Amino acid sequence: IFYSIIRAGQFPLLFIVSTLFIVPWAFASPEEMTVEDAIRLGLKNNYDIQIARNTAEIADNNKGKGLANFLPVIDTNSDLRYDNTNENTSSPMNFGDSVVRTSDTYLSLTWTLFDGFRMFADKKRYDELAMSGEYEARDRIERTVVSIMGAFFNLVQQEQLLDVIRDTLAVSKRRLELEEIRRDLGGSSSTDLLNARVNYNNDQSTLLDQQLAVTIALNELNIVLARDPLTQVVVKKEIVIPPLALGYEEILKLAQEENSTLMTARFDKRVAEEDVRIAKSVFWPRLSLNGNYGYADRALFGDEIIPGTDRKRHSIDSTVGLFLSFNVFNGNVDRINFQNARLDLLNRDLSLKNIENEITGLVRETYTTYQKRMAKVKLEEENTLTAQ
Repeated sequence: IFYSIIRAGQFPLLFIVSTLFIVPWAFASPEEMTVEDAIRLGLKNNYDIQIARNTAEIADNNKGKGLANFLPVIDTNSDLRYDNTNENTSSPMNFGDSVVRTSDTYLSLTWTLFDGFRMFADKKRYDELAMSGEYEARDRIERTVVSIMGAFFNLVQQEQLLDVIRDTLAVSKRRLELEEIRRDLGGSSSTDLLNARVNYNNDQSTLLDQQLAVTIALNELNIVLARDPLTQVVVKKEIVIPPLALGYEEILKLAQEENSTLMTARFDKRVAEEDVRIAKSVFWPRLSLNGNYGYADRALFGDEIIPGTDRKRHSIDSTVGLFLSFNVFNGNVDRINFQNARLDLLNRDLSLKNIENEITGLVRETYTTYQKRMAKVKLEEENTLTAQ
């Protein structure tokens, strides 16, 4: 929802939203990586982002297909043949052995002058697809950034929990030692000692589980960063939560104007509108300009040639004309395609409205959650001081 805020210079807000469920504990680290470092590395290496960029470039390249419909199509072909004939007849017109060499070269041009406005719809469709591809790539990049931030802060959380469990284990060990001293002095029951030993063993088991959770979180972060999962890194311990600079109405407006998923849905609807125009174009006649230019050369070589018969012949042909076509009936296939295109447009419109409604609700939910979480952070900070 708040992806657009990054473009508006409000990156700290997305930073806040991603840290709503993280309590800022402190821990020491031999090597530190900030969330900004992780994002920069992920934007450079992540495979999904590279795929998204290539897909967007393909969509942009396809814009040329829309322009191609306005241009003529020129084809050329050449033919070279040798025919060897051995003829024996009782006729005085006998040629005997002969060789015929024929070479042809033709140049043909086809230019669609009118196709029911399909060429215009095609060009607009490819333009809209290019824009949709751009926002799809942006959406993929933004989702990847969120995944990187989620993996980063998850590792922060797991590292902090590991420190807490280590402290708890140290307390359990000290309690077990005290119970053993009390037993030796005769001031402790066996039950207290056994309970202390059970608690210590449980905390050791919890420590092993948490060490595994840290390993998994580290692997997940390295994967979204497109690195070797075994790469060691310790994330920066501090999580800065700046004040929220935007109100609900401003956030909602930015989401409605800049959200990548919403923008992609809008361009998809425009593509569906052009598909309707394309499906409707078949009900118009089609007019095209055709032209041909060719050169032919034929040579005859034989043992016996009729007097006066030319051994070689050259010819140049050229034609130009207009071709008009109109489909009268094809089993209602065109009408069915037109109806399906209109239904697809209706579905795209409904999908767009659904996304708009979801974004409105999600903005409200996220904004309210943020306010409540920030209030809870203050209470937890007071509780921490009290506990200390």
